[in-house]
Amino acid sequence: FHSGEREEKCIIEDVPSDTLVTGSYKVQRWDMHKQGFLDSAPGLGMFVTVATPSDEVILSKLYGPTATFSFTSYQSGEHTICLQSNSTRLVAFAGSKLRIHWDIRVGEHFLDEAIVQAKDKVNEVNLRLEYLLEQIHHISKEQNYEREREEKFRKTSEETNSNILWWAVVQTLILTSIGIWQIKSLRDFFIAKKLV
Repeated sequence: FHSGEREEKCIIEDVPSDTLVTGSYKVQRWDMHKQGFLDSAPGLGMFVTVATPSDEVILSKLYGPTATFSFTSYQSGEHTICLQSNSTRLVAFAGSKLRIHWDIRVGEHFLDEAIVQAKDKVNEVNLRLEYLLEQIHHISKEQNYEREREEKFRKTSEETNSNILWWAVVQTLILTSIGIWQIKSLRDFFIAKKLV
């Protein structure tokens, strides 16, 4: 995505608890002379800020123009991940465009291919099995998290339906009592005027 030099860009990532989140980015700066983006942006860094669903900051750090960061969520919900350049230019003069390549991986641990190639086939199969077991564990946690969200949603829906039912009963009682009161008042009025 593209961003202004002092502009903060954020994404919201829905993450289950106790899950590793790994992010990497690369920043390119627009060059007016070449009319294109430079391969790198020397001297330009990025502030990475991660906030939990309860707005508690769990990561706030300055990285270089290319970096990888990671954090482990201890609370399930929507985490906010923000990037902002550390440009020292004044806002009026910071009109330079940035191109940011951003990759977020939730719950993945990567195998180092150099180590895998150096090992014999048995160790490679063993590492692959460990990786698959870890992926199964991650999928299981993800399903449990979705089950918890569905359960909360169902409970809220049932409470809303119950409230609507009681509101309808109260409205019916109020309308019935007003109707009876009106009939009684009209009857007393007609008797007082000797129309009945």
